[in-house]
Amino acid sequence: MNMSRRWLFAAAGALAMSVTAGAALAQSYKAEYKLSTVVGKPFPWGNAGERWGDLVRERTQGRINIKMYPGTSLVGGDQTKEFTALRQGTIDMAIGSTINWSPQIKELNLFSMPFLMPDHKAIDALTQGPVGKKIFELLAARDVEPLAWGENGFREVSNSKRAIRTPDDMKGLKLRVVGSPLFNDTFSALGANPTQMSWADAQPALSTGAVDGQENPLTIFTVAKLHTVGQKYVTLWGYVADPLIFVVNKTVWASWTPADQKIVREAAEQAAKENVVAARKGIVAGDDSVLKEIEGLGVTITRLSDAEFKAFQAATKPVYEKWSKQIGPDLVKTAEESIAKR
Repeated sequence: MNMSRRWLFAAAGALAMSVTAGAALAQSYKAEYKLSTVVGKPFPWGNAGERWGDLVRERTQGRINIKMYPGTSLVGGDQTKEFTALRQGTIDMAIGSTINWSPQIKELNLFSMPFLMPDHKAIDALTQGPVGKKIFELLAARDVEPLAWGENGFREVSNSKRAIRTPDDMKGLKLRVVGSPLFNDTFSALGANPTQMSWADAQPALSTGAVDGQENPLTIFTVAKLHTVGQKYVTLWGYVADPLIFVVNKTVWASWTPADQKIVREAAEQAAKENVVAARKGIVAGDDSVLKEIEGLGVTITRLSDAEFKAFQAATKPVYEKWSKQIGPDLVKTAEESIAKR
């Protein structure tokens, strides 16, 4: 056999192997990857999910097609079951709340410690520092691949009854909270009556007066038009924040090529950065447009003085100390040190 014929046979063999490998790759990829979020568009959280999917679809030329399922609809709306379903493979990907996943990962309760994070720089100090790295290590050991930190924002309290300026003002108020024991402890310590329910059930409950109020980031307040369901009073107290985490099921992650993994990770990082900007828009120094919008709806916004803020801290100190032990004193100490250095 002459050299030219050998070269042709070799080239044909290489082409056949390439086609076979390409077919195998195409077969191993799903036609659709299910992405779970608690809320959809036009909330910043939902926008982030759509943005992530769009970036991945574009950069992989459609090899990875992501469809967002808002309302945690893949788990019947039960937000606290999302992480378990993600581990089991019922959900392929998620942009999850540290609050909703805390029942399965106790360390995530750190972000719900009352009055731990005084400002956005404190959030960044945690998510972008040693605490964030530790959390990602914990997640990676639980069948998921963590990719990026997003943000749902500081959670402010609203209600239909009265302005809240002191812990005494909260006594007797029926307030919707997420399904976390730490939230129950915090609001019970303040004299309120916390009621756990999903966000899907919260708005009807507010409308009928089954609950008096709720706590959520202000972007939720404006987009969901909570002023139309009796929420006349908002107190800015920033008692906890809710970072979001972009993750992929470990088995799904392993099914992609290293090149596609890199694309998905970089797309998550970009979508997350855009999400953080959107979550903070209108509520930071120099841009209080969201606050003005809410006040323009006839809602009373209460801003706490330093002394008033410290009164809430004092009232919830026993809760802070109790949960520090449960979360892990070393992690809490690292968080406090990171915030102090910000």
